[in-house]
Amino acid sequence: MAAPRVLVVAGTHGNEINGPWLLEQWETHPDLLDRRGLQVETVLGNPEACRLARRYVDRDLNRSFRPEWLGLVPESFSSAPRDVPLEVLRARELMAAYGSSGSLPCSLVFDLHSTTAAMGASLVVYGRRPADLTLAAALQERLGLPVYLHEGDQAQQGFLVERWPCGLVVEIGPVPQGVRSARVVEQTRLVLQAAFDVTHEAAHGLLITPSDLVVHRHLGSIDVPRDPAGRPDACIHPQLQGRDWHPLRLGDPLFLRADGEVIRHGGTEGLVPVFINEAAYAEKAIAFSFTSRERWPLDPSGPGALRALLMSDQRGEPL
Repeated sequence: MAAPRVLVVAGTHGNEINGPWLLEQWETHPDLLDRRGLQVETVLGNPEACRLARRYVDRDLNRSFRPEWLGLVPESFSSAPRDVPLEVLRARELMAAYGSSGSLPCSLVFDLHSTTAAMGASLVVYGRRPADLTLAAALQERLGLPVYLHEGDQAQQGFLVERWPCGLVVEIGPVPQGVRSARVVEQTRLVLQAAFDVTHEAAHGLLITPSDLVVHRHLGSIDVPRDPAGRPDACIHPQLQGRDWHPLRLGDPLFLRADGEVIRHGGTEGLVPVFINEAAYAEKAIAFSFTSRERWPLDPSGPGALRALLMSDQRGEPL
């Protein structure tokens, strides 16, 4: 029986350097991570952006895995950009290598990221696939990681992990863009090792999962206040900065204008902000996102779905 093939991507954003450095060091020091018998494929997501130390060259790679741009829906290329961006071409390359019809098809992908926001070590899940939620629940129980469930946002689409049968984003912060941090590298290593452990156990029917999962479900995002010309005219309030995962109360300060005016939370009590003041999101007009903290019973079919994925390649043939 062949071992499950797992894809680990780092450098999806070229100015997030800690994940790529960890994988580079792993090549030199094989004892850094135990593969647990898995076939682990590692890849630099956006090599040209990494070379330039930029988030991307033409467009965000982690918004470029749209089915209509990858030829995954009928007549899809008619809606693709006329001058195809480098990142769309790279998305097609990654799918051709590691996707369901690729030369090295992988059932599971871990996408390693860092953030300037105070997210700590956390997981991001896109949608509600049972295998994804099972994997997230097992890691949450093992490491106490918060889980951000992103769905239903038409302004943010085309994420890398959505194009594989199962996938999670590992998000570590805070760390400035382009800065190598021993803390972030070690947190990334610990989460990735736990992910390998859980994947091994799932493939061999040994994974014991919790009965439920705590998620922070994405509700929407908010931009900084702007003047009539569209320029930001307020900053994140100092009392909000660094308070990712902490519920908001009515009247809590959100933004601070240069003249001292405070803009306060006037919405629903208990909303939980995440990715507060993430530097890369300014271009997306996002100061932070709102979530709802919810506890969900875990789908009992999840462990079986995850094992079935891991025990067969993406062409549906038993390994």
